[in-house]
Amino acid sequence: MGSRHGKKDDLLQESAPAYKIMPERLKEKKQGEFTIDDYMALPEEERWELIDGHLYRLPAPSTVHQVIAAELFFAIRRCIEEHAADCLLLTAPTDVQLDMDERTILEPDLLLLCDLKKLQEKRIYGAPDFAVEIISPSTRSRDMVLKKEKYRKAGVREYWIIDPKEKCVIVNLLEKEAYHSGRFDFHSVIPVGISEGKCLIDFTRIAGKLESLYEGSVPV
Repeated sequence: MGSRHGKKDDLLQESAPAYKIMPERLKEKKQGEFTIDDYMALPEEERWELIDGHLYRLPAPSTVHQVIAAELFFAIRRCIEEHAADCLLLTAPTDVQLDMDERTILEPDLLLLCDLKKLQEKRIYGAPDFAVEIISPSTRSRDMVLKKEKYRKAGVREYWIIDPKEKCVIVNLLEKEAYHSGRFDFHSVIPVGISEGKCLIDFTRIAGKLESLYEGSVPV
């Protein structure tokens, strides 16, 4: 199917516009009460996420977002092939039933799944090993705060937040109790932590592609 909080006030502000455009029969419910059945009833041509019973409409991705996602996909895929890793790399829209309950479905921009038993026909059931979100102004608080905590608690091992505006990649290694975060600019070679040093992503290539396409001034 199509795709389906940060401080509490921020979350309420972000969810309000999406709530107004929901189908009428879903408006009988309050934010926080929605389930996967409600999520599945949303229009297929629109992209949504369900987080702890809250529905959020996702904006259409920008061309910058799509270029980064495509280039990163192929960079990671090359690394998987080189090292014969038995993992599956997927892009959005891929539904992830993160908590294996009825209240949360996420759609990371990229995900790496190494436990293929979690792969179902319609969605991933459980936490992927690696997730990437390319943030936009409207998704910043969710991606930076809420989703990071959701991913950590669910057992995602590594979470990258890519910020085109700040031209940086925030790498969150979530496996340990005191997880580690590192910040890299777009002209960096970035190690994939869960690969134990085998995979290095040369982000300078992605930065160069962006600068070439947008004549040196990358829009945000």
